[in-house]
Amino acid sequence: MKKNYCGKYCAAAVLWFVTAVFGFAQSNFTRGEALFMQNKPKEAAPFLENSIADDPAHVMAYLYLGMVYEQLERIDEAIAAYRKILDRAGDLSANVANNLGNAYFRKGDAAAAERFYTQALAADPGYASACLGRANARLKAGSAKAALGDYELYLSLELRSPKRPQIERLIAFIHSESAAEERRKLLAEEAARVREEAAKAEAERRQRLLDEVSASLHSAAGSSQGLSSGTEDVERYESEFELE
Repeated sequence: MKKNYCGKYCAAAVLWFVTAVFGFAQSNFTRGEALFMQNKPKEAAPFLENSIADDPAHVMAYLYLGMVYEQLERIDEAIAAYRKILDRAGDLSANVANNLGNAYFRKGDAAAAERFYTQALAADPGYASACLGRANARLKAGSAKAALGDYELYLSLELRSPKRPQIERLIAFIHSESAAEERRKLLAEEAARVREEAAKAEAERRQRLLDEVSASLHSAAGSSQGLSSGTEDVERYESEFELE
């Protein structure tokens, strides 16, 4: 009986210990999540960090922590948090990739931002936020025509977007700039063609002038042949001369 009692006691102690450990981990995440939802990133950060220390595979804890770091302007740490779970985010892959795009965009790396927005859209083609983010990244990188398609797609995905008037004005501006650029291109091509034709005409005029001068000189050389003696011999006289 005593041995059985000890066994039951030990089993209960182990169960209590396991429950306490996992309960503590859940408590860290729950409290961190609650503080994050209350828009208290500074207070949420240590609980989420402790939650990850207790359970390094906790995807949601990493996701929340990355967003907390972004709110605290700790962009490099946010990127590191997102990268740790990107390959194992599962159904949250689009969210994590989109957040990485946002973080890189805020850092000023438009190329990296576009890459991760594209990855988010590959995971979820209807992800409107990633579509808008990629449009902004492409515009910032100077690819207005590529951005145009994303802006138009975003409006088709978000019919009631409060940003619609602003985006529509931007789309109209890109169209007008594109048309103006096309006109400038055509004018430049026409100017280049005119310059080329003028240069060709000038080259032909100079060649004609050279040909005329050359022909004139050749003609003059031909007409002067009658003035030449044709020999360098000295005239010989056979008669004798007498001196007085």
